[in-house]
Amino acid sequence: MRGLGRPPPPERPSVYNTPMRLPAHLTEAVFLARLNRFAALVRLNGAETLAHVPNSGRLRELLQPGNRIYLTPAPPSATRVTQYDLSLVDLGGCLVSADARAATTLAYEWLTGRLLPEFTGYTQVVRESTFGESRLDLLLLGDGPNHYVEVKSATLVHGDTALFPDAPTTRGRKHVGSLMKAVEMGHQASVLFVVQRSDAGSFSPNDDADPAFGAALRKACAAGVRAYAYNCRLTLQEITLHRRLPVVL
Repeated sequence: MRGLGRPPPPERPSVYNTPMRLPAHLTEAVFLARLNRFAALVRLNGAETLAHVPNSGRLRELLQPGNRIYLTPAPPSATRVTQYDLSLVDLGGCLVSADARAATTLAYEWLTGRLLPEFTGYTQVVRESTFGESRLDLLLLGDGPNHYVEVKSATLVHGDTALFPDAPTTRGRKHVGSLMKAVEMGHQASVLFVVQRSDAGSFSPNDDADPAFGAALRKACAAGVRAYAYNCRLTLQEITLHRRLPVVL
C-alpha cells in the first residue's frame, strides 16, 4: 500500500533555481577503505590520508575501493583527526551525497522557503525539537497543531527503488515511534526521506536490512504519520530536492 493512502501528485518540474550550494573547494580523491564507522582511507594527490565519513550507514554500495570521491576540506581544529569530510561519491555518472547532514539542511531550507507543498499553514521552522524520548529534526509552528518532521537520508538504490535503512537502526525506530505518539496527542507528524541521488523512482522501507523499522513505519503511517520521499539532483556545485517519489510500503 502507499504510505499516504493515495498516489503522489503528477510529476512536476524540479524547482532547480533553489539549490543548496556545496563547498567551493571540493577536492577529487579515490576511496580506498573504510577503517571504522566514521573514518575512511583515501588517496589524495598520490598520497594516502584520512577522511571523516559523516554518515553512520554502511554505504557499501558507495564506498567501494577505487571509486572516485570528492572531499571537503575541514576547518583547522586542534582536536580533529582528519583534514577532510567525504562529501560526494561518483558512481560512474551518478553523483551521490554521502553526507547525512545535508538531508536535514536541505529539508530545513526548503521548508523555510515554503517550497514543499505537502507542508503548509506554518510560520516558523525550528531545528532539533525534543518530543518524548526523541530529538526530532524539525518542528513546524503556525496557527494549527504543531507539526513534527523527522528527516532521513537515503543513499541505497536497488533497481530504481530507494531503500532506507541500509543497516538496522534502533534510533530510526524510536523516532518513528515518537512521531506516532505525537499524532496520538493531537499533533501532526511526518517522516521525510531525502534520497541523495537522482536515479530513484520510488521509495520503500528496506525490510531486508531492518524489518522492524519497516513494521514501525507501516504502523505509524496507519496511525496518521505521513511519509514523503524526494530524490535529489546533484552537481559538483550544488544539491537540490528534485522530484517527489511514491512511497510504497
